[in-house]
Amino acid sequence: MSEEKIYGLFPEIEPNKEYQLPCGGLHNIYVEESGNPNGQPVIFLHGGPGGGCGSKQRRFFNPKHYRIILFDQRGCGKSTPLGETKENTTEDLVSDIETIRKHLNIEKWILFGGSWGSSLALAYGIKYPECLIGLILRGVFLSREKELDWFLKDVDQFFPENHELLLSHKDNINKDNLVKEYTDLVFGSNFDIAKKAAVAWNSFEGSILKLLPASNLNDNNEDINYESELARAKVQLHYINNLCFIDGDDILKKIRVLENIPVEIVQGRYDMVCPPKTAYEVKQQLPHSELIIIPDAGHSASEDGTLSALICATEKFKSLS
Repeated sequence: MSEEKIYGLFPEIEPNKEYQLPCGGLHNIYVEESGNPNGQPVIFLHGGPGGGCGSKQRRFFNPKHYRIILFDQRGCGKSTPLGETKENTTEDLVSDIETIRKHLNIEKWILFGGSWGSSLALAYGIKYPECLIGLILRGVFLSREKELDWFLKDVDQFFPENHELLLSHKDNINKDNLVKEYTDLVFGSNFDIAKKAAVAWNSFEGSILKLLPASNLNDNNEDINYESELARAKVQLHYINNLCFIDGDDILKKIRVLENIPVEIVQGRYDMVCPPKTAYEVKQQLPHSELIIIPDAGHSASEDGTLSALICATEKFKSLS
């Protein structure tokens, strides 16, 4: 990282506005605005699929400069219906982002997306390049079969005990039927069985996010919000079963439409969820982009080097219009 200054999160702030925006015939999307109401607009695209936004994500952006927009994707967080997978595809989410832009009367904005959020940012950017000021991407993911195979199967080469916990949740789960078995469990009618499977599914990703993961794989379950855990797992499995409704190789071909759009890519060298090769391939297709490899980081946005590089990118983008 060429910048010598070390950046940290901005102070905590509260939203200026919060509302539900109807999208399609079924979903209501939670949207919030914070920071400078007249500032440079930036929208945060959360990961998952199936994650959600939180107060920490407002803090990537200087609130004096940015008009900060967060939203929970269909079926996620404070959007309703929670956990709904009908009318829930990448095309729907891209349409929702555009609906938000038009609702807020924004001409152009910055998209900030990590992991699944990077996929969504690129999908939106390809369709609406004229609406972009720039892109900030972290832990790039294109949902190609080889990427999903790494996350669901091959990562056991580095985290065998974590992966074994995922497989041992129920008898006869193996690498080949992993997604099907968890889909059946999570979408089953028995809530007690479904919630336990959802926690096991979600915990696996959480256990491999950082370069130095927590050593305790059996966390205390007392404070778990099981409805949120179940919704997250349902949405993620719905997307994984459909390769996230995107063609990653096609995206790599089409992103050249972004050749005049500033793009910052931040990638952990030891990212076990979304390995660096995909970020490198995006860089190859967009030679003007800046790829920053953090040498001592995994997938999480909260690791020191990654966090500093992301906030450095938002500070750099303050000069764009």
